[in-house]
Amino acid sequence: MSDDKVAMTEVERATLAFVADHRATYLSSGGRKGHALDYRHLGGHRFTTCLLIETLGRKSGELRITPLIYGDMGGEVVIVASKGGADVHPGWYWNVLEMAEVTIQIGGQAFRTTWREPQGAEREAVWQFMAELYPPYRDYQAATDRQIPIVMFLPGEEVDAFTS
Repeated sequence: MSDDKVAMTEVERATLAFVADHRATYLSSGGRKGHALDYRHLGGHRFTTCLLIETLGRKSGELRITPLIYGDMGGEVVIVASKGGADVHPGWYWNVLEMAEVTIQIGGQAFRTTWREPQGAEREAVWQFMAELYPPYRDYQAATDRQIPIVMFLPGEEVDAFTS
């Protein structure tokens, strides 16, 4: 699998404007709006929590802020690199792989974090937890041959909330 291949799933295409609006609302409200969303229209739950992740483009060098669904397991923040079931990993995931620390914002609080990818039985338990949190992840995994990555973040130092 090449990370250079560009592929957009129907899920992504259908939600481009929604994601852009979500990011803008989250940022402009300082995290007061956009943290919890109703994802029933996509097969999710009424109360689904979202964070913002800030990465540096590994090719462009540009700062990127992406809203993503998250869960909390044992004090670690969990996100899933589903890309709507595409056959390639999302850009933010490739960017994270190049970063020792990543900054995330949950509501109005932002944190520098370290990250890791769970393996084996732990990964399976985390996957099951996240699939309960957002059931469409199961459909996304069924739509691709790649194993959808899971990334866990351990929040550290609190930093200023994102502004743009």
